[in-house]
Amino acid sequence: MSQEERDRLHCLKQAESKQITQAKAAERMGVSERWVRKLLRRKRQEGDRVVVHQLKGRASNRKVPEKTRTRVLKLIQREYSDFGPTLIAEYLEREHAIGVGKETVRKWMISAGLWKPKRAGVVKVHSWRARRQARGELLQWDTSVHAWLEDRGPSTMYLVGMIDDATNTLHARFVETDGAEQNMAVLWSYLQRYGRPQAVYTDKAGMFQPTLARGWKTDDPKDKSETQIGRALRELGIEWIAAHSPQAKGRVERCFGTLQDRLVKALRTMEQANTHLEEVFLPMWNQRFARQPAQAAEGHRSLEKLDLASVLSIVQTRRVANDYTVQWHGAKWQIPAQAIRAGLRGSRVRIEQRLDGSMVARIDTEFVGLQGCDGSAEPRTEIHKAPRTGKRFKPSPGQSRWMTTFRVNGNAAWRVYREQQSKIVRPPGN
Repeated sequence: MSQEERDRLHCLKQAESKQITQAKAAERMGVSERWVRKLLRRKRQEGDRVVVHQLKGRASNRKVPEKTRTRVLKLIQREYSDFGPTLIAEYLEREHAIGVGKETVRKWMISAGLWKPKRAGVVKVHSWRARRQARGELLQWDTSVHAWLEDRGPSTMYLVGMIDDATNTLHARFVETDGAEQNMAVLWSYLQRYGRPQAVYTDKAGMFQPTLARGWKTDDPKDKSETQIGRALRELGIEWIAAHSPQAKGRVERCFGTLQDRLVKALRTMEQANTHLEEVFLPMWNQRFARQPAQAAEGHRSLEKLDLASVLSIVQTRRVANDYTVQWHGAKWQIPAQAIRAGLRGSRVRIEQRLDGSMVARIDTEFVGLQGCDGSAEPRTEIHKAPRTGKRFKPSPGQSRWMTTFRVNGNAAWRVYREQQSKIVRPPGN
């Protein structure tokens, strides 16, 4: 009998002996007067056991059957050994029609030795920032480098993810490399589906912020140059916000942590990765984790009068030669004769290398396709990049290189010579 049950019994005995009223006993016990009268009637038959709950020591009527627990543990060992309790509970309900709570699954796994509970550690606290009010006001953008296929594919794959700050709506694509062109292609697919967001929140990677020489702020009075993605965002009218730490854009960082646990389990081959992501996983994610924004107003803007193929391309400015050609990474490209006009020679024009590999020049307000001087006019499947050649080492005057490979401590011939010299018997005095 517990101490609380003893206290209740004491109040009942006082009420039975008329020391206190039934109303006072009910107040002390935290029950109604009707229940006190019922307990007094039962006390005459059951004695002091009347204050002990009749279900004490018995299994709950809502307890999950033991055969269900045994079946779940077998399924976990056979199919879900690397899953977490929350994900297992969702798979059990969806794939096996077993409705078990995540905490119940966690307790079963701990008792069976399949899950090790972790003590919550003290983490660095960052200032809290409220969500944006409407969808499309802020888009968190990042890339996750992970072995998404585990041992079934390449050891490194790149997943570019964009998550809406107000609603948790996720848009993601697998890409071959984490470059400006691939990120532009993912941004293009997002713009076509949702429209232009007000701002994007990214890290300070080189594709978003150029790497400048030390001291440029004080030594160089000119404006800071911009990257290709920075130029595209400016032409699209999208504000770029730089995060000073991973925790600042924690929504997309935590999203990648969830994806690395859930998405890995469903992917099997590289060929079907984007198909599964687009048709199965993203709809399930947006249904499971998306939330309603604080304001119903839509923050996305239309793409009216915007040429995405032109904006989302590699853009440089080139001078037109006297033969009406422009240089691009060591190759000459010819401007068609029908596009030639007065004053074009010597002027500077905008050259665009589109994501499909085609070359286009913008002359005034007209886009003109360029043709390679070697006769090639077919779009290239890859964005051309100039090879990076390192400078050849040239020793300074008077510096000889004959001892470059000479090592005294590691020279076998030198060690043999010293051993031979140590064995020579020299006459006294020499």
